[in-house]
Amino acid sequence: MKSKFVVCCCLSVLLSGCFWKKEVSEKTGWKYNDAKYGGVERVKPNTERIAPGLVFIPGGAFIMGQMADNIGDEWDNLPRRVTVDSYYIDETEVTNQHYRDYLFWLGNVFTSSPNVVKNALPDTLVWRRPLAYNEPYVQTYFRYPAYNDYPVVGVTWLQANDYCLWRTDRVNEAELIKRGILVSNIAEQQNENNFNSDAFLAGQYEAEMNERRQPKNIVTKEPRPIKFEDGILYPKYRLPTEAEFEYAARAEIGVTVDERTIERRVYGWSGSNVRDPSKKRRGQMMANFQRGRGDLAGVAGGRQNDGSAIPAAVRSFPPNDFGLYDMIGNVNEWVADIYRPMSFNDVDEFNPFRGNVFMELSKDAEGNIAQKDSLGRMRYDTIKFVDRYNYRVGDNRNYRDGDVASSIFYTEAGEKPDTVANSNMVYYQGSGEQQNNMITLINDKSRVYKGGGFLDRPYWLRPATRRFLDQDKAQWDIGFRCAMSSLGGDNKIAGKSKTKTKK
Repeated sequence: MKSKFVVCCCLSVLLSGCFWKKEVSEKTGWKYNDAKYGGVERVKPNTERIAPGLVFIPGGAFIMGQMADNIGDEWDNLPRRVTVDSYYIDETEVTNQHYRDYLFWLGNVFTSSPNVVKNALPDTLVWRRPLAYNEPYVQTYFRYPAYNDYPVVGVTWLQANDYCLWRTDRVNEAELIKRGILVSNIAEQQNENNFNSDAFLAGQYEAEMNERRQPKNIVTKEPRPIKFEDGILYPKYRLPTEAEFEYAARAEIGVTVDERTIERRVYGWSGSNVRDPSKKRRGQMMANFQRGRGDLAGVAGGRQNDGSAIPAAVRSFPPNDFGLYDMIGNVNEWVADIYRPMSFNDVDEFNPFRGNVFMELSKDAEGNIAQKDSLGRMRYDTIKFVDRYNYRVGDNRNYRDGDVASSIFYTEAGEKPDTVANSNMVYYQGSGEQQNNMITLINDKSRVYKGGGFLDRPYWLRPATRRFLDQDKAQWDIGFRCAMSSLGGDNKIAGKSKTKTKK
């Protein structure tokens, strides 16, 4: 009996200690969430939530870049060690069904703006070839139910980004409805009066709220607006960076022992072979690609090749060690980065990325946040110039590779000749004020795509290989998947969302 009493006392002390740390500031001694102490809020962290469709990728260091002879003798991808922070990425590519959901919503909401739907449509004419009969795919690949689970193609980089923004709003809206905070009015939303996460946080989206479920002002006890600090809304879906895509595609988590990478993978699986060595699938292709000239699917009656002459349904091939499907093969995928040949030499060691255009909320003449636009989204402006040590301008696409400071017109002393100082001359042809007479295939709209597709040979299946295309162009072998930043540390375990699509 005495021992039980001692144990209970110890537990009481431990529990009271945990309670004290959670409810009282260890720096000031003030109580959190207490009106007597001014109502300073402390929200319990919840870092275990995973947004629909995503897989958690624990970050780390890896060798980014080529690891074999470059068949084009290019020098735009030399190896370098970098570190990526933890993040989330889609388990599969965005499919035709997923993208049609997006178009369905646009059509229901923007009834007085038909161009909104028109501008979001994938280009189905990408299937046409002058000397090939692909006309059936023009009509069927995107629309016909047989292709529901096939990756959407013919989508530009800009359209992919718009889908990411839309998906953010739908997921956050669903989260508020699920918690009983927001009363669903999905059927009544029209034109600019639709749920947008940023507009909601800025107080520019009016909807019926359930006061009983709303957070309360601790002092007045009255319902208060939702804040991002409440931890209810998810961060934004976005395209993965080039580094994030390559890291996830390599999936070297399966070849690490005691912080040592024992094998640097050529593809997204172990070994240098494109066939599966496992007993169950021995000899079958590990991805959807072109084995040789004119051989996209293999011989009839056998699966010596991948069996798919066009993109295959997602999950048709084995997942990698992160649990991701088709990071290699099937269709190439857009990533967020601007293409520059020297990116490997220029980008930071932590979360490398080229393409930053820093934005701020637009303000009206009185300095207040401007009203949302005709699509129901907040307005943003590119930062012009700031006197900071870490950045000076908003548009950093040409930083250190394309701006005047990196050109031959910039002297060693850091002085710009008078003929160049006011010309805004850059290496890569831009737009507006940056337009010049220099000709190059690379410009400020060139976006990287990676992963290899059903038309590619094995060389392009290597996660390091990189190609580029203008952000407003589309191809029949380019799709995309979304990513999301991880908040709250790296102590989570790689895993996927509990939200599944019923088949």
